[in-house]
Amino acid sequence: MKKILIPLTAILIMTSCGEKSNQKSNKSLTEKTEIMQKEEKQKIEELLSEYKKSLNTSNAKLAQSLYTKDGVFMPTEAPSGIGSEGILKSYEFVFSKIQLNIEFFIEEIEVEGNMAFAVTSSKGTVKIHANGAEVPEANRELFVFEKVNGEWKIARYMFNKTEPKG
Repeated sequence: MKKILIPLTAILIMTSCGEKSNQKSNKSLTEKTEIMQKEEKQKIEELLSEYKKSLNTSNAKLAQSLYTKDGVFMPTEAPSGIGSEGILKSYEFVFSKIQLNIEFFIEEIEVEGNMAFAVTSSKGTVKIHANGAEVPEANRELFVFEKVNGEWKIARYMFNKTEPKG
């Protein structure tokens, strides 16, 4: 009986230590993944901040630079800007008609590998160049991002109008 009990006890102790080691390893991996996710989300937040800057300064070149080469900009009631040149022309057209003064509110960012998406809303004012009127502006937006050469870029962007609050 002792011959069976001693090896059995040794196996149980070794198995128990292995489980603790695996649990530690899994916890460490989960923590690293969470830190990496947080860092990637921070980079996307910085990209969205640059995008807001491009809108509020009517800088079509800056907006264009934030997209992938094959990106797509899908503005409300206007043709899509497809690819770098199409995106530039689309923003130049938009900025020739209006001047935005908006703030972005990030509601959600999800990252999966080299792709990510963000749901945002924006609120502020828009000045219409044709008549000089300044009116409330509010939108909800969907961004799809792609990581290209280690840098997040906008791959697809679409928005639609919401009723301005207050």
